[in-house]
Amino acid sequence: MSFEYQNIRLENKENGLWILTINRPEALNALNGTLLNEMGDALRQLSEMDFDHAKALVITGSGNKAFVAGADIKEMTDMSSEKAYQFAQKGQSIFQELNLLKIPVVAAVNGFALGGGCELALGCDFIIASDNAKFGLPEVSLGLIPGFGGTVRLMQAVGLRKAKELIFTGDMISADEAKRLGLVSEVVPQSELISTVEKKLSTILSKSPLAVASSKKSILEAYNVEIDNALQNEAKIFSVLFSSEDTKEGTRAFMEKRKPQFKGI
Repeated sequence: MSFEYQNIRLENKENGLWILTINRPEALNALNGTLLNEMGDALRQLSEMDFDHAKALVITGSGNKAFVAGADIKEMTDMSSEKAYQFAQKGQSIFQELNLLKIPVVAAVNGFALGGGCELALGCDFIIASDNAKFGLPEVSLGLIPGFGGTVRLMQAVGLRKAKELIFTGDMISADEAKRLGLVSEVVPQSELISTVEKKLSTILSKSPLAVASSKKSILEAYNVEIDNALQNEAKIFSVLFSSEDTKEGTRAFMEKRKPQFKGI
């Protein structure tokens, strides 16, 4: 069984295992509004299935270069504060649907997982990465902040001080460094990425799907006590920046492939 989409592929492997592939390789799988809508639809399709038809989900990127290289900057350039708030809320809402999906979700990260791509991976239950994977939240380089849950979930994943360092600098880190920080569970050669994920999931799929789902629900209810308020606050701060000169300069400089000249206004 599979569903037809323009920017993603959703395929049923076997034994209730599904693979969702971000499929915009010409744009390094960058996230745009249409893709997010398609992802939301796919997640709702899976959420409505019983355990006989859906037991686990893998999310990966098309091609060898990128899992997801970020949000589509073309779509963000000259975005108003109101539109930016709606865009942040859309991304947050869909990644929260992913986070709350009753079945286990594994990010198979191949290549760049930057900005929205890193936030997508953070929305999954755990991450297995190829040895060429790179992680980062470089939004400050555009005069922005992460707007799809990154300021909230990275802190949960690696701790307050390391999250501040990574977000303030916008630095990329290697897969091995991400594993050392606890962001990534396992690092494998790219050629073995999907087979490793499937092997890990085969262990999970041999357990009671109801017990796994209940375990996930219990963990998330304890961990996400204040996440809705935190995400709303992130979206507001993200959107306010779109009225600033720094954000306009940062996004335009990115599109024009030049170094931005920030003024702090």
